[in-house]
Amino acid sequence: MKTVTLSTLQAYKQAGETFSCLTAYDASFANAASQAGIDVLLVGDSLGMVLQGHNSTLPVTIEDIVYHTRCAARGKGHSLLMVDLPFMSNATTERLLEDAAAVMRAGAELVKLEGEAWMAEGIRELTRRGVPVCAHLGLTPQTVHQLGGYKVQGRDAAQAERIINDAKVLVEAGASVILLECVPASLGKAVTEALNVPVIGIGAGPDTDGQILVMHDVLGVTHGRTPRFVKNFMVDADSIQAAFQHYHEAVKARTFPAQEHCF
Repeated sequence: MKTVTLSTLQAYKQAGETFSCLTAYDASFANAASQAGIDVLLVGDSLGMVLQGHNSTLPVTIEDIVYHTRCAARGKGHSLLMVDLPFMSNATTERLLEDAAAVMRAGAELVKLEGEAWMAEGIRELTRRGVPVCAHLGLTPQTVHQLGGYKVQGRDAAQAERIINDAKVLVEAGASVILLECVPASLGKAVTEALNVPVIGIGAGPDTDGQILVMHDVLGVTHGRTPRFVKNFMVDADSIQAAFQHYHEAVKARTFPAQEHCF
């Protein structure tokens, strides 16, 4: 399979073809996902919950992220490797640059930051130095306590307009990709149509350019309450790689997410 790059994702958007994304935290699962056709792998700070057993992503450190990035990079195959920067990486521009450099040296090809329009300055500094950025909007798990829990964002008109405007500001600052989490499907569509860069959705409806899920959710090993936007692809699969392939094919065919997975 041909290596996926940011140019590949941009070409998908221009052609109206969707792409698949999935979390991966080690070489074996990264390889299995890549072999199944997954376009983008994410070393997510979700590892704090699904691997470490925490009730949020906040305890994850840059050392954790770097370790898992090195592991996943060895098995990523053709897939583009995106990597989260953990809680408080954006505390200062200096720290942001240092943490981004650490994950890029470990094998990241795209770094992901949570936040709003105020991230523009940091994104400019990163892109000036050759670091491609994905900006994460909507439900941002690193601010879960401020949000009062894992709640859908952008339900009212004012909040939806702010998310659209934030996305535009961050793209103007240099963000190459936008990720939207837990927003109404109508807002996911509006943001995707408003931007000239790829938009990845998780719980953001069927009209975003790409879809992403946590690997453990795809395999049906979700802890606690299963989010509405999740589907267990292991039910009809006879192997982990087959489940990954079913997910990839469903995303490509736009049969996932279905109406029952949307807000």
